[in-house]
Amino acid sequence: MDDRAIVMLDPEGRVASCTAEAERVTGWPAGALAGQHFSVLSPPGDDVPGKLESTAGRGRLEEEGWRVRKDGSRFFANVVITALFDERHRVRGFEAVIRDLTDRDVDGEAPRDSEARLRLLVQSVQDYGIFMLDQGGHITSWNAGAERIKGWSADEIIGRHFSVFYPPEDLAAGKPARELEIAAEEGRLEDEGWRIRKDGTRFWANVVITALFDGQRRLQGFGKVTRDMTDRRNAVEALRESEERFRLLVQSVQDYGIFMLDQGGHISSWNAGAERIKGWSAEEAIGQHFSMFYPPEDIAAGKPARELEIAVEEGRLEDEGWRVRKDGTRFWANVVITALFDRQRRLQGFGKVTRDMTERRNAEQALRERRRLVGHLVDAQEVERRRIAWDVHDESIQSMVAVGMRLQLLASRLPEPHAGAVTGLDEAVRAAVARLRGLVSRLRPPELDRHGLVDAVSTYVDEVAGRWGLAHTLRDELTAEPSPAAAITVYRICQEALSNVHKHARATRVDLHLSTVDNGTFVRITDDGAGTASDEAGAGHFGLVEMHERAEAAHGWLSVTSAPGRGTAVEFWLPMLPDAAGLEP
Repeated sequence: MDDRAIVMLDPEGRVASCTAEAERVTGWPAGALAGQHFSVLSPPGDDVPGKLESTAGRGRLEEEGWRVRKDGSRFFANVVITALFDERHRVRGFEAVIRDLTDRDVDGEAPRDSEARLRLLVQSVQDYGIFMLDQGGHITSWNAGAERIKGWSADEIIGRHFSVFYPPEDLAAGKPARELEIAAEEGRLEDEGWRIRKDGTRFWANVVITALFDGQRRLQGFGKVTRDMTDRRNAVEALRESEERFRLLVQSVQDYGIFMLDQGGHISSWNAGAERIKGWSAEEAIGQHFSMFYPPEDIAAGKPARELEIAVEEGRLEDEGWRVRKDGTRFWANVVITALFDRQRRLQGFGKVTRDMTERRNAEQALRERRRLVGHLVDAQEVERRRIAWDVHDESIQSMVAVGMRLQLLASRLPEPHAGAVTGLDEAVRAAVARLRGLVSRLRPPELDRHGLVDAVSTYVDEVAGRWGLAHTLRDELTAEPSPAAAITVYRICQEALSNVHKHARATRVDLHLSTVDNGTFVRITDDGAGTASDEAGAGHFGLVEMHERAEAAHGWLSVTSAPGRGTAVEFWLPMLPDAAGLEP
């Protein structure tokens, strides 16, 4: 006859079905056992759910021990539990095979031999103090682990009351007796607290007391397992103290706003620096959404949510921009948001550090403005220097040419030898004019001497645009060549305009158009750069002072139109004035 009771369990450990032998072994009718949890067959304190969980992980569990029948009587059994899996390796249930070993040997070994082996195992355990108490709490057994942890030998401790391990304050509170009462009522008790060694020192203990009943549910005593947790408690306490010191450090920082956000962006902590910078107290800020620090235009653009998304994706985000204080004023902030994950990479929230950078930004802007003004001053000085040089050049040449013409007229009216002397003076004047032209020749672009205006400008544009990486075009619609003086001015203004595009416009393309308009030369230069506000375009922005003065000195005009993001257009017109050289004979 098969003496194995087979019980089928669902994934939660409830009985789904059983064999007829199960009724004889367990005392439960098959119909009554169905639907019961498997733990009804185990004594109190037996962690059946934990064993099933272990079986699901390992696939199989075998053990020997006491089991309980429906009438409360106990029987000694061999139990084999096997996990059953579906095709996706998910637990779909368990098979439990129970063999009653109470009255017979198995493979020649009696239950009492198994108990002897178990006793030997308990005695040799070093990391746990395992001992027995009688119904009154007196010690009846003692293992090596108990001696190592508590300091008493078996001869010294057996027969004494277990309250000897408790500190005076617990004894005064009646804790030992109360723990036995709870264990008897509930089957077991678990506690952590201070205990006393033989030498009087204290250690932090984890204690489990299990009530032991016979087959008739009569209390036979208690099993007590003690573990020394002092090292773990010290480590936890050290970590707690470290965290507390760090918390106090963060709370006291004044120059940085340091606070925490939950997964949704709501504030969960707030330090003194955050209160100083932003103006809200901790009571006002905690629980609010951090988007309240952003100006309306950033909120409308969805910036707060986008910053959290980037922090989650990349681990952190750093940004600079305007933020809003409690009183509505704005400040320029440097912000770092760090995503906080647990060991399973699950998002726990965010850490946010904010620094007020308004003063630094103002200082940088002031420095840039100072440099811009100094640059304009230098440009203006250079314009003035060049204008003076040209004035000296023009006035001197024209005056000396006029003197030469008068000398020629005088020589034609005087008889010899006086006419020869005047002619000699005229030749001296001509030599002086030549020397003056040599002195100021460096102010005239040599390209204009080698080529005409259009070729000179085209050569220059090709050279610098290629070097600066600018795409460019030049369209020539001149129907009349300007005078040499006008050509020099056109060339110089084109140089200045292209230099400004390179230095300031951040452009990728520039286009030039030269044409003859109203008996003068008209030039239009456009770029696709950053542009500027219309009220700034004609006010010396991008170093336009020199170009204006060049055009005005040549009796022409220059205008600038620009818009942010739409580039800049420089237009100028110069009349075809007669060159000073035309006064020469």
